[in-house]
Amino acid sequence: MPALKHLASGMLFLSTALLMSACSKDDNQGKARIQVALTDDPGDFKAVYIDVQEVNVNYNDSDDNGWQPLPGMKKGRYNLLTLVNDKDTVLADAEINSGTIKEIRLVLGDDNWVVTNNGDSIKLQTPSGQSSGVKLKINMPVSGGILYKLLLDFDVAKSIHEAGNSGKYILKPVIRTVLEAQGGSIQGVVLPAVLPSAVLLLNGQDTVASTYSGIGGAYFLKGIAAGSYSLHYISIDSTLKPAVKQSVVVETGKVTKIDTLTLIR
Repeated sequence: MPALKHLASGMLFLSTALLMSACSKDDNQGKARIQVALTDDPGDFKAVYIDVQEVNVNYNDSDDNGWQPLPGMKKGRYNLLTLVNDKDTVLADAEINSGTIKEIRLVLGDDNWVVTNNGDSIKLQTPSGQSSGVKLKINMPVSGGILYKLLLDFDVAKSIHEAGNSGKYILKPVIRTVLEAQGGSIQGVVLPAVLPSAVLLLNGQDTVASTYSGIGGAYFLKGIAAGSYSLHYISIDSTLKPAVKQSVVVETGKVTKIDTLTLIR
């Protein structure tokens, strides 16, 4: 497998600083991974553009405290009418703390537009009360090491209202939320632990995830879609032979624990 060998070589020649980090790092097993996706129920327009700026989570019962922005947010304008018939787009893909998510807040900018069936582009007006964002109740637990997908299902027909016969349109978002576990994690130990080992998870020839073993040889791969994979172990110590474990099954919402593996010379 030339591609695997090439990748392994690149990993083995990382800088000394990175290797020291790998030996001492905390794998943050308490972190979950969440993907926030936007989809739409169709409405009677040619296009509906919303200006997405932030997605925040809140673990507290208090609506005024505890809001945390999700990193890696893909800001921009999204045409909701291209996200119908089970299509969606990922707004954020981030690690979050485990615990119970109480609320999600979708923060919109002011560049929101509707294109009517007559071809007129009209800027959407947003009530001042929504300037702090659209708050959505979740109240669901997330567990460390598990991949979740939060689907924001935007109902265009109920969210856009014409203001009398003025030709103006008001945006009052109506959004249904669905939070589901999408994948699992892999946990194990590779020995000897004097030097770290590269641990690569492959689906056929494609590398799905990779990490280095840490203190005591422990490794943890998280946010993995359900399926069957192969695990490849390559020690920094070139005198140790690489090893492969086939048919590693990852299940949604679970941590797959792998028996301790010892590399030999």
